[in-house]
Amino acid sequence: MMNINPGNFCPSPWFHMHIQPSGKLKFCRWQHQSIGHLESDLTQENFLKYFQEEMSTIRMDMLQGNSIPACTECFTMENHNKISGRESQLLKVGIKRDNFDKTFRSSTFYNEFVKSSEKSGHTDLWPQDWQIDLGNQCNSNCIFCSPQYSSKLAAEFRKIGITNQMPLRNWTDDSNAVDHFVELLTQSKKLAYLHFLGGETVIIPAFKKILTELISRNLHRSISIGFTTNLTVWDQSVVDLLTQFKEVNLGLSVECLHPINDYLRWPSKINQVERTIEKWLNVAKDPQWLIHLRTTPTMFSIKHLTTIYEYAYKNSIGVESCNFLERPECLRMNVLPMHLRVKFADDIQQWINSKSIPKSNEKIINFRDPNLLKQYIIKDAESYVKYLLDAPDETHRLADTISYIKKLEKSRGNTILDYVTSEYNEILQSAGY
Repeated sequence: MMNINPGNFCPSPWFHMHIQPSGKLKFCRWQHQSIGHLESDLTQENFLKYFQEEMSTIRMDMLQGNSIPACTECFTMENHNKISGRESQLLKVGIKRDNFDKTFRSSTFYNEFVKSSEKSGHTDLWPQDWQIDLGNQCNSNCIFCSPQYSSKLAAEFRKIGITNQMPLRNWTDDSNAVDHFVELLTQSKKLAYLHFLGGETVIIPAFKKILTELISRNLHRSISIGFTTNLTVWDQSVVDLLTQFKEVNLGLSVECLHPINDYLRWPSKINQVERTIEKWLNVAKDPQWLIHLRTTPTMFSIKHLTTIYEYAYKNSIGVESCNFLERPECLRMNVLPMHLRVKFADDIQQWINSKSIPKSNEKIINFRDPNLLKQYIIKDAESYVKYLLDAPDETHRLADTISYIKKLEKSRGNTILDYVTSEYNEILQSAGY
């Protein structure tokens, strides 16, 4: 029997799965934390058992209205009026939060929900929507990233003593595992969407290999591809493969169009980044390409966030961030003192007010609808105004901020003071910089 709670129900466990850089499987790309036994290994040839059986507990929790601790990241986004992964997944199956009961019953997955409720959460479905983390091979040392997703940062962290451990081996380093995964995709029923992340996807050999294999098996005509790139590399052979797919969702990672992006996404150069954005825009003139600038604002980039919105607004492309920054905690926006948070919130609000978009209280969920693109950009900007004004005070982390960036700066030979304004200088120096 179902006892759905519209406030926390998510259909994602009926069609989505996530493979991490190590090859471990998780039930959701937005999953905030591990849940006991709910991890498995792709190379054990048991992904279907994991999806259909082991994820049953998650599905039953959803059907019985239980709150799931691993889902807190989505709830945090929703609390600040930002589009969460949960809301995006609801949209895919035709469920609307503001008309939940009716749209739940009319959902394309309603019969599957009923079947699972009668079978203790089991499903006979296959994953149709994947996030595929290819590994941590990367040419960048973004200060808000982690060794799990950047080989360069992993080596640097170990060298300067931030960690003495290296991440697990990338699953895509094993060519047999890659071949096996492609076979699984070929056998999958109703496969619809594959989103690839790294590391830096463009330089990971498995990305090119998987794209080539999907094309050779004629899957490029029926599935959509998504991937994210850090805008520091270009491989025309990869571009040529991508243009053959039915649809491509392209994420362009950039924190802001200001030189501090070079500090945050070390050792990128903002001029090169902007030129690479232009190259991708030229490739993606085909209407089947959906482009988003992907940013995860930190305490140092939030001042310049409107440069992202303005660029996206002028070029009619989207803006998307997977979440509000969780780690490292010392770089969160709410580490800033409140007077700066209020100032930056006011700056964003002034940018919003400068646009001739009719005011609306309606939340725009389908951020891939080109007809709603500019309205969505405005709504996303409003979410950061709300976060800056409402998020709990974490100024106690400033000492950790100083310790962290000084270790990195000693390794890199740079200083934050070359990138920030006097308002930052004051708070950094007052905290011991």
